[in-house]
Amino acid sequence: MKRKDARARPAHRRDSVREIPCDSVRDDDDRSIVAMSSSNAASRRVGAVAGHVRPTARGGDDSTTTTTGTTTTRTNAKGVGLMDWMFGATGIGGTRASFTVAVLGAAGGIGQTLSCFVKSNPRVGELRLYDVAPVVRGVAVDVSHVNTRAKVRGYVGEEELDACLRGCDLVIVPAGVPRKPGMSRDDLFGVNAGIVRALCEAIARTCPNALVNIISNPVNSTVPIAAEVFKRRGAYDARKLMGVTHLDVMRARTFVSEAKGFADPTIVDVPVIGGHAGATILPLLSQTTPRCSFTAREAEALTKRIQNGGTEVVEAKGGAGSATLSMAAAAAEFADACLRGLSGESGIWACAYVESSATSAPFFATKVLLGKNGVERVAGIGAVSAYEKQSLERMLPELKASIKKGYDFARS
Repeated sequence: MKRKDARARPAHRRDSVREIPCDSVRDDDDRSIVAMSSSNAASRRVGAVAGHVRPTARGGDDSTTTTTGTTTTRTNAKGVGLMDWMFGATGIGGTRASFTVAVLGAAGGIGQTLSCFVKSNPRVGELRLYDVAPVVRGVAVDVSHVNTRAKVRGYVGEEELDACLRGCDLVIVPAGVPRKPGMSRDDLFGVNAGIVRALCEAIARTCPNALVNIISNPVNSTVPIAAEVFKRRGAYDARKLMGVTHLDVMRARTFVSEAKGFADPTIVDVPVIGGHAGATILPLLSQTTPRCSFTAREAEALTKRIQNGGTEVVEAKGGAGSATLSMAAAAAEFADACLRGLSGESGIWACAYVESSATSAPFFATKVLLGKNGVERVAGIGAVSAYEKQSLERMLPELKASIKKGYDFARS
C-alpha cells in the first residue's frame, strides 16, 4: 500500500475525529452496524464454514454476496482461512487488501500468540516481528510455517527497529513486562512507560502514517505517553492512535452470556467505556444487546468481575503468567477491525481508548468508527443507568490521574 510522504502530513489533526452521540450509533440504520456485532460475526462465520464445506470447482470469480442488516460483504469461497472463520471472510468489493503489520514485543506471552493470529489474517501480506530478545527470529520462523500468504520476518534489537517499521500500515505494541500476583497494571508503569516511549519514537520517525494499537499496560498512561511522543515529533494524528481495550468487551460478552443463559456469546454486545484498569473499566450493561435486564446485585457483580478479569487470570495462573492468550485473541480481533477499516469496508465499530471529548478526561474508551484514516468518529456515552452514572463519576479522577502520569513522564 503506497504511503504519502510524512512531510506532507499535518502535525496535529484532532478536529478530524468527530464526536457523535452513542444513540446515533445504535439507531442509524442508513449507515452501519456495530463492527464486532455478534449477529454479523456469526453470519460471517457460517459463511466461512460453508466455504470449507462447499468449495467451488470453477475458475474465475467465485465470490458470493451476503447481506446482513445494512452491511453487505462479498466473500471468496476459494480462500477461506482461519481468520476468515474467526473474523469474517475477506474480500471487499471483490478485491483483496494486503497490509504490512508489525508486532513490537513479538517474543512475549502476548506477542507470540498474537503473531500467529495475525499471520492467519487474510488481509495481511507482510508480518514483521520485533523484540529485543533474539528468540524472536525463531518465533518468526515458527509463525512462517502457518500456511497463509503473509510473509514473515523477525527483527532483533534497536539497530533493526527502523527496518522493521518502515512502510508499515499497522503497528501493534504488546511490548513490556506482564503482571504478577498482587500487582496492578499501574505497577508496570516504571518499566513499560520507557519501553513504549522508545518504540513510539521509532514509529514517529519511520512510519508516522501507520495506525498504532497500544496494548502495553498501563494503557491508561501509555497511550498518553505515545501521544506526547508523536506531538513532539510533529507526527501526531488523533485518528491513528488507539489503546486496545477490546478484551474488556470480550469478557463482558462472555460473562453476560453465562449469567443470562446465552449459548453463543457472539450474539451478545456490551459496550465497555472508560479506561483499561480496575474501576476505570465500565461495562454499560444497560446497553446490552440482545436486550436483557439485570438486578442491582447482578449488575454490580458482573461489573466487578469484568473489571477484575485480568486479576482473575493472574491469580488462576499462580504467578506463572497473566492474561496472554485472551489478550492476544482480543488484540487480533481489534487489529482485524482496523484493517477492515483501512480496506474501505464500512460500518466497522469497536470500543477503543482514544483521544475524546466524551468526558472531562482527554482520553476515554467508547465505541469508535474505524475507516481508511483510522478513527473516523468517536461515539458518546449514551443513556446509562444510575449505577453506571455513579461509577463513571467515581472513576474519572483515577483515569485523569493516570493520564497525567503519562503526560508527565513523556514530558520529563
